[in-house]
Amino acid sequence: MKLRVLRIAILTVALLATSCSSNSIPHFSALAKLGKLAQGASKPAEAPTPRLVMFVGVDISGSFMNGRYFDDSIQFLARYIYGHLNGIGNMEVPHSLFVGSIGGYKKDEPKTLYPIESFQNRSVEEIEARLHEIFPKGRVNHFTDFNAFFTQVGDMIDQKKLLLKPISIVLLTDGDPDLGEGTAAASASESDRAKKFHNLSVTPLEGLSRNITVRVLYTDAVTGKDWLDDMPRKRVKVWTQDAIVMKEWKDPTIYLPDTPFEKQTRFFSWVQNNVDFQPRLRRVD
Repeated sequence: MKLRVLRIAILTVALLATSCSSNSIPHFSALAKLGKLAQGASKPAEAPTPRLVMFVGVDISGSFMNGRYFDDSIQFLARYIYGHLNGIGNMEVPHSLFVGSIGGYKKDEPKTLYPIESFQNRSVEEIEARLHEIFPKGRVNHFTDFNAFFTQVGDMIDQKKLLLKPISIVLLTDGDPDLGEGTAAASASESDRAKKFHNLSVTPLEGLSRNITVRVLYTDAVTGKDWLDDMPRKRVKVWTQDAIVMKEWKDPTIYLPDTPFEKQTRFFSWVQNNVDFQPRLRRVD
């Protein structure tokens, strides 16, 4: 309706302008202004450029891959990635996404980080199948080297010039920094447990952004508390979620059966409250 009124006004000014002398400049000025208004009214608003950078690390050590929650974590991750990539349920669309494994066959081994293009333009089922291709059952790593993963993430942020963007690092893991059988960390007594977590280092991430959150999912309550209380950090925020809570995402009262994914409002609310929750900054020395 507004556009129609503007068109009528433009036509009226044009008729008046042609009936006046060439010195009637104000008429032409008014015509130009109305033309710009009409052009602006017909131009759609542009969507904001995504800023979030996401890194996903999957623990493929024997303790997690052969445990009871690995398959559940892959199913959840497929829906989590799909929801973020498509901005469904107010899930933030990422500027960049990288997915890889945590640790390796030897200490400090770099791992492949699969980029966002490996998951774009795929359905939930196709993303889940892709994740099973990347993390096949039976291909177990001997080391769960979180420090090597954090170092590789820091290098990727620097190489890709993703500095100063908000960064979310999601770890699907039981959370135990096991550095392999027979190592000092693996054989440490319970009294040295705090020291094992104190040796975790997010130093490569400090200073890369003012908003970096490490989300450790599928831990147990004790391990989650160890991450919160004993991992040294200054600017990096940490959020943990227990495995017994994580598995509730597919409870039929949350993930409704026979309901299209786009309409899973309870699931999206659950993700916001239990996974994408924004913790407060807490310094640990």
